Amino acid sequence: MTEPAEVRWYAIRSRSRAEKEITRQLDKQGIETFLPLATEMRVWSDRRKQVQLPLFPGYTFARIDYSSSSRMQVLRARGVVGFVGVNGAGIPIPDEQIRDIRTVLGNNVPCTDHSYLKVGQRVRVRGGSLNGLEGILVGQKGARNLIISVEPIQRSLSICIEGYQVEAV
Repeated sequence: MTEPAEVRWYAIRSRSRAEKEITRQLDKQGIETFLPLATEMRVWSDRRKQVQLPLFPGYTFARIDYSSSSRMQVLRARGVVGFVGVNGAGIPIPDEQIRDIRTVLGNNVPCTDHSYLKVGQRVRVRGGSLNGLEGILVGQKGARNLIISVEPIQRSLSICIEGYQVEAV
């Protein structure tokens, strides 16, 4: 069974630190969500602990038919500020961008939030667990990094691709 073409990924802007709660609420309502999480070591005076924090603070993603009632379900969820887009109208995010982020996180590739880039050469990784990932190649402190961007929210993540072969797209 194929899904209707109208079902797309949309970025949702959230109140501060509400991303996990929004994702839980929408999951309970049967809406497909994606909250990319990164593991960080936090240090307090009495202990150290690994915590999972949103990779893109202030954002989560939902896969919905924007013209259906599920759009209103998303907007009614506690902590939701609105959809990312022009005048509050959501802009669809290509499935490939969500898939690429899931690939990176699923393979436990170390990554960090990165400022959004519009310039630079677009490349594709060839071989290894990141085969087929596309992004912008940048040099940082002598290392090669791949920037994967989610254009509607103007956020990116950076991964080190030393040892991987890349080709121009």
